[in-house]
Amino acid sequence: MTESRRGRPRDPAARRAILAAAHELLEQGGIGAVTMEAVAERAGVGKPTVYRWWPNSGAVAMAALMEHDVPAKRAGRARSPLAALRRQLKAVAEIFATPLGRSVAIMLASSDSQTELSKSFRNHFIVARREEARVLLEEAVDAGEVWRGVDLDAVLDLLYGALFYRLIAAPAAIDGAYTDRMVSLLLAGISGELH
Repeated sequence: MTESRRGRPRDPAARRAILAAAHELLEQGGIGAVTMEAVAERAGVGKPTVYRWWPNSGAVAMAALMEHDVPAKRAGRARSPLAALRRQLKAVAEIFATPLGRSVAIMLASSDSQTELSKSFRNHFIVARREEARVLLEEAVDAGEVWRGVDLDAVLDLLYGALFYRLIAAPAAIDGAYTDRMVSLLLAGISGELH
């Protein structure tokens, strides 16, 4: 027997309004300005509507940052899985190269890993990007771009570990040129050149 869903269905227009409101609050007052009350008021919805989509203000803020700043040009798929992986990493770098992205990164670096913001970032952003990248690496293996048997978890740790280390702990800028160099160095090992 199928359980019927409780409550009203989620409204995509309300979701868009909530994300737009959260992004405006982020730009105007930083992460501290994004509260469930402020988002609901600015979006013209009730707080329960916001909670239907996200469990807390950190999750709303992260969703607003990610959705607003991911370039539309990413919609087109690159010719090879590894080219698509390069584009994905560049898009992440672009997001965090903005003043707002840097501000979120600084807050993440100074916050406890158990805060709602840190958990939201980990669950709604890092895990999602890793899974996208895992699919691309699996496709690269099937296409012969990466040697079969490579430890995909280790590859993902190397890629995202370097990216987020530079983002949170290192003073150097992160941009498309950095992600290209990082991927090129790693590919020398996993594309068969060192195998």
